[in-house]
Amino acid sequence: MRLRGCRPRAAPASSAGAGDARLLAPPGRNPFVHELRLSALQKAQVALMTLTLFPVRLLVAAAMMLLAWPLALVASLGSAEKEPEQPLALWRKVVDFLLKAIMRTMWFAGGFHRVAVKGRQALPTEAAILTLAPHSSYFDAIPVTMTMSSIVMKAESRDIPIWGTLIRYIRPVFVSRSDQDSRRKTVEEIKRRAQSNGKWPQIMIFPEGTCTNRTCLITFKPGAFIPGAPVQPVVLRYPNKLDTITWTWQGPGALEILWLTLCQFHNQVEIEFLPVYSPSEEEKRSPALYASNVRRVMAEALGVSVTDYTFEDCQLALAEGQLRLPADTCLLEFARLVRGLGLKPEKLEKDLDKYSESARKKGGEKMGIAEFAASLEVPVSDLLEDMFSLFDESGSGQVDLRECVVALSVVCRPARTLDTIQLAFKMYGAQEDGSVGEGDLSCILKTALGVAELTVTDLFRAIDQEEKGKITFADFHRFAEMYPDFAEEYLYPDQTHFESCAETPPALIPNGFCADFSPENSDAGRKPVRKKLD
Repeated sequence: MRLRGCRPRAAPASSAGAGDARLLAPPGRNPFVHELRLSALQKAQVALMTLTLFPVRLLVAAAMMLLAWPLALVASLGSAEKEPEQPLALWRKVVDFLLKAIMRTMWFAGGFHRVAVKGRQALPTEAAILTLAPHSSYFDAIPVTMTMSSIVMKAESRDIPIWGTLIRYIRPVFVSRSDQDSRRKTVEEIKRRAQSNGKWPQIMIFPEGTCTNRTCLITFKPGAFIPGAPVQPVVLRYPNKLDTITWTWQGPGALEILWLTLCQFHNQVEIEFLPVYSPSEEEKRSPALYASNVRRVMAEALGVSVTDYTFEDCQLALAEGQLRLPADTCLLEFARLVRGLGLKPEKLEKDLDKYSESARKKGGEKMGIAEFAASLEVPVSDLLEDMFSLFDESGSGQVDLRECVVALSVVCRPARTLDTIQLAFKMYGAQEDGSVGEGDLSCILKTALGVAELTVTDLFRAIDQEEKGKITFADFHRFAEMYPDFAEEYLYPDQTHFESCAETPPALIPNGFCADFSPENSDAGRKPVRKKLD
């Protein structure tokens, strides 16, 4: 299974900008994975800084937070629902100036000695909403503290000591997970502020809804674009030699990122304010189109691709199974195409037995795209051709339906590894005993991991202790129970793609600090993904 021949799709564009629409293409790297490798010299630097500058920086940062707290407490007294006074009283201007200075000192102490700002921040009357991307770290709070703009936050954040007071000062829009109607209320509140003619602070929103590694821009949530008001796109860059900033779903945790970043002599960040984007009438009617076109503009400014991957793809990328997906897996692209074809995971899971029985009867007989479409009960289309090409490694125009069924099983139930392997053994196994040889096992595991090349010789020999040259699912299941980490040892012994978590976090929410408030969509029925473990 490989990303072969997938033709990029043009991103949706309004009639005004259709001519320069940026192409959609699968990113070269999994956007939810960040691998950080330090050289021996860098490790020595971190060790030295840990004993010297790190504790000083940490203390100064904490001192700045404590210094800002009483100012924010006094300034945030009163009703948060009340419209801010215009013009601001002199004492509030002084408090605002002091808080910005204190926050800038905190970032300076953390190694962000110079924050490069390009472009001009629009006035609240020009754009009430600022859309920031890519969202890759809690250090993305830097532009928030520099502008004291409002943000969308989880309601629980206001109860955090000190931090909650600082948050309340910027008059955020809170989203409550306990209130089922909270998302609608949030959109209405943003509309109200956007139509206040600049009386409220601007709202900064991270439309990606979760953190990525900045290699591409994933699908924007439509919440920021539902009001249909002009927005100002803001792009963030961290042009550092060693990327200690990125906090993704798989990679260094929050505390490790903080530690490594404070151990760098100098950290760079660039904030670029792009021209205000005013939506067309068509975009006002379609928030998804509006979001897609703004994303295209931001991707062009960043020089990166855009992809239809979403926050929901984290469920697949980081599922708690014995076969954890590697960073270069094709299955994220496969999942995107499944969604594009309108195939619902819930229905696909119910139909897996039907698909597998059809594939088993055909054995290893290959099929063309017309028969492939009929098997999935979808019409032939460009998206289907892209899916077909994932399995047509040789370019012969023929594929094995069994591989597609294995991939569908992983996408529908990513954490149930053994169920997928059992389904595969039923399709690939010999009629007399359901056994498979080394070649078939290689094909099964390559498809289940979404990779083009995989050596399974050592694993096969370890399972086939009697040297029969074949194994059954019972043999595989017994071995997997004895060695639950067999993938790390036998399939990827020298790689760190499969990082397991020791505990399950309590809250199933995106990482980052800007809560998603987009209305529930067709994917709402999908199982939630686990939170990034700090």
